[in-house]
Amino acid sequence: MLYSTPGLTLDDLRVIEDIEAFRSEFRHRLAEPRRWEGQLRRSLTAAAVRGSTHIEGYTISPEDAETLVAGGEIAPDTDDATRAAVTGYRDALTYIQRASGFRIFSWDHTLLSALHFMMTRGDEEVRPGEYRTNGVWVSGGPNRPPVYTAPDPEQVPGLMGELVQWLSEGDLETPALVRASMAHLNLVSVHPWRDGNGRMSRAVHTLVLARDGILAPEFSSIEEWLGADDFNTREYYAALRTVQAGSWQPQRDAHSWVRFCLTAHHLQAQEVQRRFEAATRLWFRLEAVAQQHHLDERTVSALYAAAHGHLRRTTYQAEESLTRDQALSDLRTLRRLNLIEPVGHARTQRYVGGQPLRHAHGEVQAEVQADLYREPYGT
Repeated sequence: MLYSTPGLTLDDLRVIEDIEAFRSEFRHRLAEPRRWEGQLRRSLTAAAVRGSTHIEGYTISPEDAETLVAGGEIAPDTDDATRAAVTGYRDALTYIQRASGFRIFSWDHTLLSALHFMMTRGDEEVRPGEYRTNGVWVSGGPNRPPVYTAPDPEQVPGLMGELVQWLSEGDLETPALVRASMAHLNLVSVHPWRDGNGRMSRAVHTLVLARDGILAPEFSSIEEWLGADDFNTREYYAALRTVQAGSWQPQRDAHSWVRFCLTAHHLQAQEVQRRFEAATRLWFRLEAVAQQHHLDERTVSALYAAAHGHLRRTTYQAEESLTRDQALSDLRTLRRLNLIEPVGHARTQRYVGGQPLRHAHGEVQAEVQADLYREPYGT
């Protein structure tokens, strides 16, 4: 037996309708290609990787997350455990992004095992990809009782078989946002692996939405929101504890959990909407900067990345299909004009915006953040 999908209230349906309106708007915007789109996608993917792993205690900077997603080298002083966790999660999320368009796809034990292996392969003690054979619990802190005790290991294969079947066949008429939330709850509550269960549950949540086919997963994920700050993360754990009540009790009502997830989706959609608006406005300002200095149009891409603090020669070169010498020449010109400034050296070197870019970026952020976020369930 798994947690059952709860009935939805009129308020739930209204919030879902709001979120779907956001998603339709994003899909419409993406249908009209913009040169900043690739950088926005990478930024959202990086934020998801950083957010989901931060919840588990693995912390990297936004700049390193951007570099990681772009395939670059992150800070050399990053500890091995953090490097393995964020790299593994990046790989799993990259697979999920691709899986959204697979013509042949099926939910099965092997798929989940492979995703778990990607995430945890750096830690052999976890037995990557294998269901646990021991009891597990979620710690309540030093000298505190567990806040959650998972079902006995003998139950895991059967419960996971039930979950795989439900992912394939269950509640197919239910809105994808709700199905994704219930997949998340059931997987994290079964806790089928020795470690990595939270990351896996958030990833499967995203994969359910990816397979829905409405919008690319990086624009639908709530992983960034869940790990954006300690307040959101505490609310996330509190929402789980409210339903779980300390142990595996799938007969409990999961409505409060679904409502929490819908709230998170709505707030993250508001954030993505602002990202779209900020990207459009900033690109327009940077085009003016390039024209002012008689720069090639392609350099706007470099200026945009620098304004966000993560311009790298290799990424710029690849995105604009340049030779190494062309890319280096552009960067030297931008430095001479004091439009970009170097940070770091050698393989980890990046460029940040100079004063004109910092000013443009600050103006745009002030404009798009002027209005407060809306409470989804507010009156």
